[in-house]
Amino acid sequence: MLIRLYDENPNLKEILKIVEILRDGGVIIYPTDTIYGIGCDITKSKAVERVARIKKINPEKTALSFIFSDLSHISDYCKPLNNSIFKLLKKNLPGPFTFILDANSNVPKLFKSSKKSLGIRIPNNNIIREIIRELGNPILSTSVHDEDTIIEYTTDPELIHEKFGDLVDLVIDGGYGGNVPSTIVDCTGDEPVITRVGKGELIQ
Repeated sequence: MLIRLYDENPNLKEILKIVEILRDGGVIIYPTDTIYGIGCDITKSKAVERVARIKKINPEKTALSFIFSDLSHISDYCKPLNNSIFKLLKKNLPGPFTFILDANSNVPKLFKSSKKSLGIRIPNNNIIREIIRELGNPILSTSVHDEDTIIEYTTDPELIHEKFGDLVDLVIDGGYGGNVPSTIVDCTGDEPVITRVGKGELIQ
């Protein structure tokens, strides 16, 4: 299934349809402010396994990211933030960044692993943020990669649908995606460290 949505004003009826798919354990492909992502409701373990199979990854060993609608639920999954890190997040989110934070005990329970850290994304994209707001909890996020050695990320949602349509329950067409991933900022040490330079310039 391919659904067209607009970032400026996503259709609530369609958003609620997508939320139902996620609650039923569905896997979706969605736009962000960088590249398209594959994700599911983090509380649906069979859906998490499906995402892992599609991406050929082991969720117990791979660094995972959650997408949130805003900063208010981050404390449900991460250890308390010090003041300077919270200010850094507030200055740069929503935006094209993945912040690596120390995970609290809720994350290992979800993934039956000993995960110590978690990637946090709040994209500057109304479509995915509205979906998460209606869902009531974050979604698991991993990038849609292309096997092409030159084009690392597929940007055309119709091509994404052609390629992944049989593997996922829904592809959201939010227009052309980017092909530059998020900038990754590791906040688990004494000072924040940029471990991948991507889209966006970090405001310190």
